[in-house]
Amino acid sequence: MNILGTIDRPHTHDPEKQAPMKPSTSEPAGSAIYEATTGANDSRQNRTREMQLIPEAMARAHMHERMHDADRERRAASLVSARRLQRKAERASLRARRALAIAVMQ
Repeated sequence: MNILGTIDRPHTHDPEKQAPMKPSTSEPAGSAIYEATTGANDSRQNRTREMQLIPEAMARAHMHERMHDADRERRAASLVSARRLQRKAERASLRARRALAIAVMQ
């Protein structure tokens, strides 16, 4: 079967007359890029759609990572603040005990 043209520049633009794409040996079976039942045009359309969605998926993953980083920063700041307040409360408690001890001794 000798068909002129390539996948990106087909000899004919009629999808019915184009040869179906063969599965790639480098692609895993059942990948989103190749479906055995689709023709060359549908497969190319799916690949184009998938390529267009990659930046959106990357942006979503980046924002998800940044949200986790911000959450970790908030928790760390909250922990530092809580420890600072705990030390302050312990010092106040010691001052109160000393004052009470001094008052009782006199």
